[in-house]
Amino acid sequence: MRPPRFWDNPPEQPGWPARLLTPLGSLYGQLTARRLATVVAQCVSIPVICVGNLNIGGVGKTPTVIWLAQYLHNAGHVPHVITKGYRGSLVGPVRVKADSHTDSQVGDESLLISRFCEVWVSTDRFAAAREAHFAGATVIILDDGHQDPSLAKNFSIVVVDGTRGFGNQRCLPAGPLREPITVGLNRADVIMIVEDPISQSLPTEFSHLPTFHAKMSPLETGMKWNNTRVFAFAGIGYPEKFFTTLQNLGAQIIKAESLNDHQSLTWPLMTRLHSEARARKAQLVTTEKDYVRLPAEFRSNVVALPVRLLVAEEERFFATLFEKLPSLNSR
Repeated sequence: MRPPRFWDNPPEQPGWPARLLTPLGSLYGQLTARRLATVVAQCVSIPVICVGNLNIGGVGKTPTVIWLAQYLHNAGHVPHVITKGYRGSLVGPVRVKADSHTDSQVGDESLLISRFCEVWVSTDRFAAAREAHFAGATVIILDDGHQDPSLAKNFSIVVVDGTRGFGNQRCLPAGPLREPITVGLNRADVIMIVEDPISQSLPTEFSHLPTFHAKMSPLETGMKWNNTRVFAFAGIGYPEKFFTTLQNLGAQIIKAESLNDHQSLTWPLMTRLHSEARARKAQLVTTEKDYVRLPAEFRSNVVALPVRLLVAEEERFFATLFEKLPSLNSR
């Protein structure tokens, strides 16, 4: 489902739905805090770097995971990513194989990340970390694990969508937060703000946290986007970001169809989209994450627009990481 619009209201004017749901939001935050306080974290003997967020929905975690994995690999490490494989059916621990697993088994994000490094899907993150270590990992990247206390973390990155910030600053279902801002940032080592500068100030007590800014940059693929007629579709947290990227590249968007986040790209749906695009003489275009969910028969008819994270002061970020985890700087 798409996030309700009142989640993006200013904190001082959240709207009546948010006010009505605030008691439930407070309960949700309390239950999260209780789980974090009562579950004993288990440790593995290699560093664990967590990439998480406070908001539900897309904030840029997957591009951050890929960026981090590529840098560590190039620095001589063997990073393995651990994820729960959102909407996947496999319990795990299972090592993702892009040529044999499907998104219905391991989730679309797992398939995408597996193009860059080894990925393990498991509902038990400690069991997956142990398997990854046995398989040769020298560092674990924990995807979307900031609210999961089961695996001990050595370094935690909180990713924030700079365009939306923390929305109305209320917890689910009154707002987009999984936990209160101050509670979540208290466990963070750094903050990564993706895209525009955050519209809401961070709490003053966290001004000491190293903060980095990043943006999503389209890769050069040889595709000439300028004045190209495209029929764009996306099933990500905020499809409007994808459509804006295409517009900025000069593409002529004939139609932009927003799908639900992680929506199944069924045969009937893709048949309709393909027919509409052909009738309008437009090229079907989607995101990398959506592309891995496409039925094989439609992949030749769809172009994926790949994007990568560009981090300002990248070297300062890794100096901060290596200062906290000196073993990673020894290679």
